[in-house]
Amino acid sequence: MKEISAGGVVYRKEGDRLELLMIEDRYGKWTLPKGKQEAGEEVEETALREIREETGLRGRIVRPLMTVNYQYDDPEGGTVDKDVHYFLVQCTARDATPQLEEICRLEWLAPEEVRERQQQYGYPNNDAVLERALQLVEHQ
Repeated sequence: MKEISAGGVVYRKEGDRLELLMIEDRYGKWTLPKGKQEAGEEVEETALREIREETGLRGRIVRPLMTVNYQYDDPEGGTVDKDVHYFLVQCTARDATPQLEEICRLEWLAPEEVRERQQQYGYPNNDAVLERALQLVEHQ
């Protein structure tokens, strides 16, 4: 079975301060907002919709980051091949409202805090996604 999801690394700049959004999922891991593509959606639409649904934030896609591929076992459907398309997303609306059915909380973090949180509590398949995003936004 094949599954396609999309999400993003959301960032904002407050003067000289750069912050990136991380969410804590229901498994206690710190990660990025993402979710399943719905029928008829482009992956860019999925990414923005999922970010909005999970966090209440709106943004605009700056550029694609990368696609992560992995497998997981679904008790009902067997092995699932999953592609997650990640985008760099600039936050355009500031009212964050976590969707508590999906995530426990969200935090805006400075780049060094993102790296630390990812290293200690993140999913390894997000390492390259976050590093790529940080390279791009730290040099804007």
